[in-house]
Amino acid sequence: MAKRDYYEILGVNRNASEAEIKKAYRRLAVQYHPDKNPDDPQAEEKFKEISEAYAVLSDAQKRANYDQFGHAGVEGMGGFSSGGFSGSPFEDIFGDIFGDIFGGGSRRSSRGRRGDDLRYNLTISFEEAAFGLETKVQIPRHQTCEACGGSGARAGTSPRTCPTCRGAGQVRYQQGFFSLTRPCPDCEGEGRVIDDPCRECHGSGRVRGKKTISLKIPAGVETGNRLKLAGEGEPGTGGGPPGDLYVVITVREHPIFQREGNDVICELPVSFSQAALGHEFEVPTLEGKVKLKIPAGTQTGKVFKLAGKGIPVLQGYGRGDQLVVIRVETPTKLTPRQRELLEEFAREGGEDIHPMGKSFFDKVKELFG
Repeated sequence: MAKRDYYEILGVNRNASEAEIKKAYRRLAVQYHPDKNPDDPQAEEKFKEISEAYAVLSDAQKRANYDQFGHAGVEGMGGFSSGGFSGSPFEDIFGDIFGDIFGGGSRRSSRGRRGDDLRYNLTISFEEAAFGLETKVQIPRHQTCEACGGSGARAGTSPRTCPTCRGAGQVRYQQGFFSLTRPCPDCEGEGRVIDDPCRECHGSGRVRGKKTISLKIPAGVETGNRLKLAGEGEPGTGGGPPGDLYVVITVREHPIFQREGNDVICELPVSFSQAALGHEFEVPTLEGKVKLKIPAGTQTGKVFKLAGKGIPVLQGYGRGDQLVVIRVETPTKLTPRQRELLEEFAREGGEDIHPMGKSFFDKVKELFG
């Protein structure tokens, strides 16, 4: 069965703003949330469907891929994207408004709590962004306490199941027509009770430390891209799964090159005589110098393309081009002899060697007389 269009699922048009998409998701998620529709498999499927749609349309990169390629453009994504971070859409948006009703945002169970996600800002050079790199970074984070193995209980002892919630971490109660849940007040949602806490971690099951992580940055990244490393965030508590690590890329400016999409822009200063007579230059590229010959009469602003000398396509095939933009420099300091030669050149000059000027002043004459 073919998947429905994500915009149709959320009931918004394809030009909807981020705020409109978020508002539509909140309304539908409240309507179809399983806690408001117990034992209703259709509502549960609907909730999953709108959560999937929001996860794509709330992410700028995923939305762009979806707009261009449809569902095929977002299948298997989870590496690089642009914009802010997102975990579960429900946790991201509804943690505040459902805190009291549905048990404090993200759910807790006998498996413990999921660890927090972490962010690491990584600054790389223009060339590293173009061709990728492998590096190692040290991430300050909590680690599982070795003394207690993460249980939080002193060695030789174990936590016991909370008698109030029977390990669920939640207690259920009736409020009007709804059956609602709250974190268990006796175990604070952990589902277990520690009578003899570990002396190293004081019962938390975690200690502060650093972890060295190897990163492989693919070719073609740019500022704002992020790399997700699943399970490299803060460790969970009470046996819960770890969070994720997001590495956010910042690319340093280059003294010569600028980036425009996958193309590299390079401005080449040339003298008046070189532009007028033609000249051969050695032009810098990301992979060394190449020869570029400009013809006689080249004007400032003229663009020459060096095919395939740009940025590799991120997670794709091919490369952009390098665009060399000519900038003709007017001399600022002249010797007496140079001034004499230029004055002679000006006297000898005519309309034939200044065709653009002739065309411009002809148009002025036609307009203003």
